[in-house]
Amino acid sequence: MPNLSSKTGDTPPRKPRADGQRSRDAILLAAARAASLHGFEGLSLGKLAADLGISKSGLYAHFGSKEDLELATVGAAEKIFGEQVVARVRDARPGLARLRAVADAFFDHIRSGVFPGGCFFAAVAAGLVAQPGRVRDRVMGCVGDWHALLGRCVGEAIERRELRPDTDPDQLVFEVNAMLQAATKAFAMTGDASAFDRALRSIEQSIRRNTPDAA
Repeated sequence: MPNLSSKTGDTPPRKPRADGQRSRDAILLAAARAASLHGFEGLSLGKLAADLGISKSGLYAHFGSKEDLELATVGAAEKIFGEQVVARVRDARPGLARLRAVADAFFDHIRSGVFPGGCFFAAVAAGLVAQPGRVRDRVMGCVGDWHALLGRCVGEAIERRELRPDTDPDQLVFEVNAMLQAATKAFAMTGDASAFDRALRSIEQSIRRNTPDAA
């Protein structure tokens, strides 16, 4: 029984909110790392709890359902991606310089290994194609934001006349993103970072086909 007569200054200050937030952050990082490898369909709450050294009920103390955990995991992954990729390119020169900076930042993010499966959003999106609902909508919203960022870079390049006015922005965005994802998968499977250099060369080829001096 606690000593009710003890003075307030005699007991260490309680920090339930800070401790709870640290625990929640640890759960979300572990969930995001696991989902990058297996998707949400392969995310086992029992294994996640065991890996973290907590009980399954401890997980549910933070998240009322698996869907709540998945939604929060997407948010945590989005925050990490924003810090490691999006924030890095905000001050880059608009146009092709920013597009190249995005590609470099994306590959640095993959190299960091924060998500062992490579691109978190590509990994979880694949398993949500036939799973309509809030989680799928949230993931697809993030994917849409990523495509929009690439599209803005291409649009800026057209406005700055770095690319021809008849450039098809959607096609170029598709090609750039395809190269980024292909290199990410190759690196995840083989650990060979030369895939990034090959992807960057392919991106440059796509860009050159759309420059004003292209034949």
